[in-house]
Amino acid sequence: MTFKDYFSERAELYAAYRPLYPDTLFEFLASLTREHRAVLDCGTGNGQAAVGLAAHFDRVIATDPSFAQIRRATRHKRIEYRVARAESSGLPSRSVDLVTAAQALHWFEPSSFFNEAKRVLVPGGAVAIWGYGDPILDSPPLHEMLHEFNRGLLEPYWFPERKILLDGYKTVPFPFDQVSLPALELEMRWTLPELAGYLRTWSATARFAGEQGFDPVVRLERSLAEHWGAPDFRRRVRWPLYLRAGKVGKEKSSNSGGGG
Repeated sequence: MTFKDYFSERAELYAAYRPLYPDTLFEFLASLTREHRAVLDCGTGNGQAAVGLAAHFDRVIATDPSFAQIRRATRHKRIEYRVARAESSGLPSRSVDLVTAAQALHWFEPSSFFNEAKRVLVPGGAVAIWGYGDPILDSPPLHEMLHEFNRGLLEPYWFPERKILLDGYKTVPFPFDQVSLPALELEMRWTLPELAGYLRTWSATARFAGEQGFDPVVRLERSLAEHWGAPDFRRRVRWPLYLRAGKVGKEKSSNSGGGG
């Protein structure tokens, strides 16, 4: 299967302008496992989830098939970054307590990824996948403009895999014993330039610019500025957080040896 690299060329933007996951998410993830020796974070991108996991696990192996993303990832003494695919981590069997994928499963081949997770997890280990949906602004006029930009102008430029995310990953077969989940969302306080930077990390924005020859965020930023207030005024931006998590029993963990 060919690696779909939609993010390497925007790795610097991605590292600067992505929303942060709440601490409560990582506290929940840590509660899924009895031991906290090692966690594998697949599709780590700039290491955003890996850093949060490092507060709760002794060792974080964070992989991404994009060298550009790994090169710009946030360094941490407990994180070991590797260029590797989610479906073939290269880790020994039964070597990690938790496997995670943040804002990434829709770019994987899910069944192969889950098989790899079963192989590398210890008996009783856990899997958690999550992602966030469309942003919600704190002002109806501003949100309407953003929604029209996202679901109007850019709609034809979104890759079809995004629908898997917006469906909350509910359409993906999840071969684990699912657990009860907390209600979570993302929230940031952003200036208008920060919001604009985030919008430029979108794959649809990049596709539009590539095909049309101009940056569509410029026009939207001007429209938003009329209602935003001072450019450095920080407005509340929220995203729904979609999460699925489950555990693997002794009979479900793979006993095969070697790396993937």
